[in-house]
Amino acid sequence: MRYRSAAVIAAVLAASVLGGGTALADTGKPGADGAGDSYYPQDGNGGYDVADYNLKVGYEPATKQLTGLQTITGRTTQSLSSFNLDLHGLTVDSIKVNGRKATFTRSGDHELVVTPARSLRNHERFTAEVAYHGVPQPIEDPLLGENGWQFAKSGGAFVAGEPKSATTWYPVNDTPRDKATFHLAITVPSEWSVISNGVERGQVKDGKNTTYSWAEETPAVPYMTTVAIDKWEFERTKLSDGTPVVNAYAPGTPAATKQAEARLPEIIDFLASKFGRYPVDAAGGIFLAEPIGFSLETLSRPIYSGAAGNVPTIVHENAHQWWGDSVAVDKWKDVCLNECFASYAEWMWSEAKSGQDLKARYLTAVQKATDRFWAGKLYDMGPGNEFTYVYSKGPVALHALKNYIGAAPFDRILKMWPALHRDGNASLPEFQRFAERIAHKSLQGFFDAWFYGNTKPVPEFLYPGDLKPAA
Repeated sequence: MRYRSAAVIAAVLAASVLGGGTALADTGKPGADGAGDSYYPQDGNGGYDVADYNLKVGYEPATKQLTGLQTITGRTTQSLSSFNLDLHGLTVDSIKVNGRKATFTRSGDHELVVTPARSLRNHERFTAEVAYHGVPQPIEDPLLGENGWQFAKSGGAFVAGEPKSATTWYPVNDTPRDKATFHLAITVPSEWSVISNGVERGQVKDGKNTTYSWAEETPAVPYMTTVAIDKWEFERTKLSDGTPVVNAYAPGTPAATKQAEARLPEIIDFLASKFGRYPVDAAGGIFLAEPIGFSLETLSRPIYSGAAGNVPTIVHENAHQWWGDSVAVDKWKDVCLNECFASYAEWMWSEAKSGQDLKARYLTAVQKATDRFWAGKLYDMGPGNEFTYVYSKGPVALHALKNYIGAAPFDRILKMWPALHRDGNASLPEFQRFAERIAHKSLQGFFDAWFYGNTKPVPEFLYPGDLKPAA
């Protein structure tokens, strides 16, 4: 060992004190500008995990101006000289990391690069405070339409979109692999009202404005967070276990939609009988006037297109609270774990509540299936193709799986999987391995035929169990 001079030792100690304990050699390195998903390589970021978003927002519907102060609490997974956040548009005014002013730059359409006053150590807890403002704009997707912040004809606004939406209204680590709790305090003119995820934490009126506070303590994927501003009609009830239910209906919501949502406790009880205990801290729905072309499983409180307030859609979006929300995808190529199962929940509901013959439904689907249907992949279908055959071919594949391994093992899988991966992420190959353990048999041939392949399955997998058509 070489001995250092007293002057060098003093300099090192001074740097350690002034830098919060970081040695000169530990300068860190930049965090990755993506989370590693090949479909959306620059979505999300590396080098840290977020624990909580604490967001304070002001919104003026008349001018469409939003002002925000986002406080992110997280922990590093490496030493960091800089790290990225995702933010689409909007103007950043200032950033502080651990209370000290940080520098920042913008690149691409959503990368916000933050350089703290000192490097962050590996496994260090930190806070990042971002002040920003502007007029939020949706992300235009050629296949999926508008995603994120959207403006209602009433003059209000709402947030809905998948695979991305949160970046249009707050700085975020926009990847399904980084779940976090979400706290929102939003101030609007008092003639407007607000609904968001989770549990109501009260409202405070100050002059002409009112601040609404919401808290989602179930860890959420960013695209599952939402806010909606309108002149809502609220309806508050509870589930049988005491879980709070808040529904918000836009002006002019049809009575039939409200009647459908009135069955929510029955729907959640049914889904819990299939998938296990309800995994979220609140429930309800947000019913828009706008026919936006899709409904979305925003956590604890799905958001519904103005044309979609019906029982099958409510069943589908609430099934996602288990399949897609509590257990999120590992990567977007695993999206069948979300949509195939939520779509099959509609089949199970129709069987239980309407007496539908699922064998007949299955055989009809197989008989009508085209070459294009069979070519639709349920795994690794390519970016922009995630939300296609998972809705049609997906439930057919799951009914075949049920008959291939037997109803009892299939039912155990449906209950055990969400419990095993609660508040986490998982992949379709992981699901295959889990199903093989429960079924006590290899399922490689079946998964190759139905999930990984793009051709019509051979009879062994197409007509398993009692699904063989009558001669």
